This record gives sequence, C-alpha cells and structure tokens, in this order.
Amino acid sequence: MNATWYDGRTSRGRPVTVRIDPQPEGPALHWQEEDGIAHELAHAGVGWPERFSRGARSVTVDLRDQGSLHFDDAGEWFAAFDAAGGRQTVSERMQTRWSWLLAIGIGAIVLIAAFHQWGTPLLAREITQHVPLEWETQLSSRVLEDLDRGLLHPTKLDAARRKAIERDFASLVDSGHTGANPYPGYSPRWRLLFRSGLGPNALALPGGTVIVTDDLVEEADALKLPDAAIAGVIAHEIGHVVHRHTTRIIVEQAVMNVAFGIATGDITSFLAMTGSALAGLAYHRAHEAQADCFAVALMRREKMPTAPMGELLLALEKEQSGDSKEEPAVLSLLSTHPGTAERARKLREGTLDSCERAD
Repeated sequence: MNATWYDGRTSRGRPVTVRIDPQPEGPALHWQEEDGIAHELAHAGVGWPERFSRGARSVTVDLRDQGSLHFDDAGEWFAAFDAAGGRQTVSERMQTRWSWLLAIGIGAIVLIAAFHQWGTPLLAREITQHVPLEWETQLSSRVLEDLDRGLLHPTKLDAARRKAIERDFASLVDSGHTGANPYPGYSPRWRLLFRSGLGPNALALPGGTVIVTDDLVEEADALKLPDAAIAGVIAHEIGHVVHRHTTRIIVEQAVMNVAFGIATGDITSFLAMTGSALAGLAYHRAHEAQADCFAVALMRREKMPTAPMGELLLALEKEQSGDSKEEPAVLSLLSTHPGTAERARKLREGTLDSCERAD
C-alpha cells in the first residue's frame, strides 16, 4: 500500500510503501522509504485505528514515537489489516454491529442492577465500618441546625413530661448495649431532643441523636396510650442509629455516584449532600425491618409491650390517609418509614418476632 509518513520531527510528509504482516501476537507493520530505508513496528508498538459505521475515506495510523502514517484509502487499509489477522476491538464491533451493541447494552444494565442490588450494600457496609463517629456527629449538628432554622421549633412540652420520656430513653440506651452490635467498637453519643413542628414524628440522626416531636407525644396522650408507645418509637430510632442506617444510605449513594462517574467518565456528577437533603432521606424497607426487630428485642429486654407502639403507628397512618392538607411528606414519620401499616399491625398483634440480624 502507498502512504505518507510523518516522522514527527518535520512537517514534511514522505511517500512510503507499507505492508502488514501476520504475526502470532498480532499484525506487524512495515514501511519503506523511496531511498530503501525500511522501518518495522511490532503489533504492540502501533496505535491501530478503529473503524466505525460511518467510516472516513482516509485513515491515520499512530506510530507513537515514530510519527504517523496517512492512507488516502481507508478501505484498502482495513482490508489489508483484516487479511493479516487483525481483530476488531469491542468498541468497533459496537459501532458496526447492532447485535454487539444490544448485547453489551443489556449486559451493562444487568451488571449495574446486580451491583446496585448486592454489590453496593456489601461495599457500603464495609466502608461504613470505617466512617468515624466524629464525622457522624458533625453531620448531625449541621442537619439539626438546618432543621431548627426551618422545620423545627422549640418544644412546648412541660418538664415533667419530658423527664418521664427521658428516663425511658436512658433505660433503652443502657439495655441496648447488651444486644448484638453490628459495628463492634461503635459507641454513639446518645442524646434525646424534643422539638415542635413536623407533626407526629421521630427522627434519628447519625451518631446518637434522637428527636421526638411534641405532636407525637400529644398524639399518644390523646389516645391514652402508655409511655411504652413512645418508647417503642424511640427504640426503633435507636435501632437506626445502632445499625448506622443513615450513614449506610449516604455511603450507598456515594458509591453509586462514584461508580456511575467512573463508568461515564464524568466524576462531576458526584455531588456533596447537604443537611437538608440528608433530612429527606427515606430508609429502605430492609432497614425498617431491621430497626423493628431491634426495637422488639430491646423492648422485651426492658419488659415493655410493643402493642402500644403498633396502636400509635396505626392511628397516625389513619390520620394521615384522611388528612387532605399539604404536609412536608418527605419528612413525615410514615413516608420516611415505608410499610408502616403492615409493621404496625404485627407490633399490635405481637406477631413481629425478635429477628435482629446482620445485613
């Protein structure tokens, strides 16, 4: 084949004669100048060009340190390359064959789905073990500041009522240390806070902060439920803290964002999560089941009934389903805790067994 050789040292091209020789490791490239000087590169030393569905008329072959070869007839080049045993790359096959594009597309979707279903949770759990408590407490402080500036307000519960709930909280925290610890060495800095706003609600922030709203306490009192109802909700939130569910969700999202950025070559899609965004995270159903199991085990160790907690959750669900007013649903107890009705019925009927397990 005839080509023009640009040696990379001067801008002038020199006419050369080129041939492609079959070799066990892949085609080798030879070119000879008009004065008879010959050059040769093994397969690994050549940047072999790729063909695409809409091929160009000419083609340029990268010779690395020795410049490049330019061919006016791309068809002639690829015919010679194929005759010498050259193989198409995966990207070439995707560009030129619909069957390859479809197969690789389906395979990528299956791989991403499998990674999301199994790989991400396993990787997130391992990473979460190494997330320091200080990071969680600092994050929680920022989240609490955001909530206190907007959605939450100072509590209006009297001191005696708060004191009674705080005693139950202290007992639950102390008893919780005797249960299975999914993260050995993890010791949250427990504190119970009361706030008004957000309706009947309870929130668990990473690192050990549990927030109970006035409306939740008032709802339980209006239903004439024992304090075990509120204690059960608190035990559930303690379960979220112990199992580090919020941190797990953040890590899982980070893992997926980084993986997607690597796959697409665009790491700018990895965005930092703000406190207000964290407050709107909804737990996975598996997290809810795990927190319920933790709460049941904890309540039984404290010899507290779980039925009042179920009664309270069912009453809240009934009120929410019949309430036509717009509420910040992203932060409601029921929306951030999916599957409430079924779980509440099991708690009320005592059919939710203690099933604390590692995830």
